[in-house]
Amino acid sequence: MKIKVGISSCLLGNEVRFDGGHKHSTLCSEELARYFDFVAECPEVGIGLGIPRKPIRLIGDVNAPSMVSTHDESIDHTDKMLEFSHRKAKEHSDLCGYIFMKNSPSCGLFRVKVYQDNGYPAKEPGRGVYARIITEKNPLLPVEESGRLTDPALRENFIGRVFAYHNWQQLIRSDLSYHSIIDFHSRYKYSLMAHAPASYVELGRMLADAGKHDVASLAERYFPMLMTALGNVATRKTHTNVLMHLQGYLKKVLSSEEKQELARLIDEYRIAQIPLIVPITLLKHHFNNHPDPYIAKQAYLQPYPDDLSLRNAI
Repeated sequence: MKIKVGISSCLLGNEVRFDGGHKHSTLCSEELARYFDFVAECPEVGIGLGIPRKPIRLIGDVNAPSMVSTHDESIDHTDKMLEFSHRKAKEHSDLCGYIFMKNSPSCGLFRVKVYQDNGYPAKEPGRGVYARIITEKNPLLPVEESGRLTDPALRENFIGRVFAYHNWQQLIRSDLSYHSIIDFHSRYKYSLMAHAPASYVELGRMLADAGKHDVASLAERYFPMLMTALGNVATRKTHTNVLMHLQGYLKKVLSSEEKQELARLIDEYRIAQIPLIVPITLLKHHFNNHPDPYIAKQAYLQPYPDDLSLRNAI
């Protein structure tokens, strides 16, 4: 079953931009579409603006800007866009992620220009009206901008969060219990260690006395902390720490030569001579030959399908 993910319509090649064009992303339409069931939206078309159309821009308060026509600021689309955005935020409550179009006055997540009375953009960048409402109403939803997905580390982090979010949604719909929460946390132990070591410790302490809390309340506390932690981009240092922990599970079953080879590859990764996929592949090879039930369920070793090749460039 594919994972439902929202996306700015122009990124799928739909000709919905103000100039009648698109911003087709092959990453989205070809690679990610194998696993994501994209739900496409163009907010500007959604509020009735035509194709092509006069361009629009944001003005006023950076935190709550108005959306107006670039050619005539008396043509104000703010109320329609806010109504549309709130409605879509409710309709899309089942999404597990969202990919927005960069710089868009409706969909931009970061660095969106908000013009002031002097005719210049504010020093503090804003956020597109639609993107702001979607993220405010769904604060834990993994979101990213199309342009930032060209960065291998940001791309890997976003997609990993989408799969984690999806796995949690499946859990709460089917079997929410103390045991299932603790089992879920056990699966993400090393992922947390890679993304946020301090949060890994804090969440472990929270779950140590899980039985003393209402299960729904526990879930409401746990999941926001998990998603916040996974939002941190893992570094070579934190990945190396996890790799060395995993290596420890093999110390009694590998030969001296195999131990040396694995240690060498982990160190070569640490000093940026090879990508993460190399020591990960060798670890998975050894664990296939020497299975460990606890390691077998770790999301860290396979947080998403291998053929996405996300660890080949980090």
